[in-house]
Amino acid sequence: MIPLLASSVVSLAVIIERYFFWRRLRKRENDTIILQFVEAGNVEQAQKLANESRHPVGRVLHAGLEYRQLSPGTAMEAAAQAELRRVKAYLPILDTIITLAPLLGLLGTITGMIGAFGIVSETGLGQPTAITGGVAEALIATATGLFIAIMTLLPYNYFRAKVEQLTERMEEQATRLELFLCRRGV
Repeated sequence: MIPLLASSVVSLAVIIERYFFWRRLRKRENDTIILQFVEAGNVEQAQKLANESRHPVGRVLHAGLEYRQLSPGTAMEAAAQAELRRVKAYLPILDTIITLAPLLGLLGTITGMIGAFGIVSETGLGQPTAITGGVAEALIATATGLFIAIMTLLPYNYFRAKVEQLTERMEEQATRLELFLCRRGV
């Protein structure tokens, strides 16, 4: 049960950290304004706003604007890879806990069953409460492991969906920026 407790604490800590990470990002979206400046021909103002941005899409657009004379597409692709590493942070930990928690629960159940059968071998079958109590206690580990996995799976899938949405937004806005820059001949 101690490894299960540790898994649940780690899972909860990662879920809370990722929740606040995504909550902060919601307040910093300015990619649409950056693209409006570029479309209007005010590239310097767009670059200034993109430089101040702390949102991943804004940082990708900043890379494209900064290297607009050389290769904006390549610059935005490199920036997107770096930003995606940041937004995917800690998700492998949740994935591992989803897989590991039920296995730890089963391990606890098996060791509990071994102990229950050890009691039966010592006392005989004359005391059925000795084995049923041990079996019930052993099954708590499996239930706990499954509960931890299920409760971690829901936020994990939510965060994966957020990563996918952000990836699509990055690609869309980067493509728009490239089109605007090509149209302007900048």
